[in-house]
Amino acid sequence: MHSTLLAASAVLLWSTAATAFKLALRGLDPYQLLFIAACTSCATLGVLQARNGGFAFLRELPTRELLRCAIWGLLNPLAYYLLLFQAYARLPAQMALSVNYSWVIMLALLSVPFLGQRLSLRDIAALCVSYGGVLLIATGGELGSLAGATLSGLLFALASTLVWAGYWIAGAKSTLPATATLLLHFAFGLPWAALACVLFSSLPAGLSPIAFLPAVYVGLFEMSVTFLLWMNALRRSASAARTGSLAFFSPFLSLCWIALVLGEAIAPATLLGLCCIIGGTLLQRRAG
Repeated sequence: MHSTLLAASAVLLWSTAATAFKLALRGLDPYQLLFIAACTSCATLGVLQARNGGFAFLRELPTRELLRCAIWGLLNPLAYYLLLFQAYARLPAQMALSVNYSWVIMLALLSVPFLGQRLSLRDIAALCVSYGGVLLIATGGELGSLAGATLSGLLFALASTLVWAGYWIAGAKSTLPATATLLLHFAFGLPWAALACVLFSSLPAGLSPIAFLPAVYVGLFEMSVTFLLWMNALRRSASAARTGSLAFFSPFLSLCWIALVLGEAIAPATLLGLCCIIGGTLLQRRAG
């Protein structure tokens, strides 16, 4: 399949994730949503790995690599998605989506202490533009107000960007294939997700399809299959940068789904703030 078609499919699927989160959270709490989605993702990745070479690689995997995967499983799926779902439970979908998209700028910040990179003046300008967009979205253009948001929701959304950026930095040196990597992360993260569900909520039982199906959808198309589509698109592309630029369509498509399916009126401040976040991201990419 052509790289552009793979990338476009990934972007289209990712654009539906925010709507699926909110639909699932109408009948589930964040812990239950994480548990069902992680189970679905783990099973899906297991089937794909069985078809793509099986599990013989586990016998040759160094203990150090297994320990790394165990640590990454605490970041993704456990910490990242719990924080993200808590944000979506407290914020309008358009706000949680837009703030979470600033993770790329958080990645630039974390690259300074962890990768030894330096921030240029253009990097600093990009940070100011992007987080200015976050502030605009949070206040609805009126400084001093939270425009229907809760402070805890915003903190959860910002914390999710910190964890997600840290996850990508931590996994930068992995030499395993994409499917095997994700499978191990979810296999190690799933028991923790189950434990969190037991301790802070309850294992979901007797769910209606209205809650269950969106949670399964999240596991399939937010956590697993879409990542593999995206990675394959980048690997097959003659220009990873050109293919990667398609990702900037995703948040705007997401706003369309949010308006059509959830019935949220998209605030002008959300559009302007999201443009600032993406503009800052583009500026930071040029600086890099």
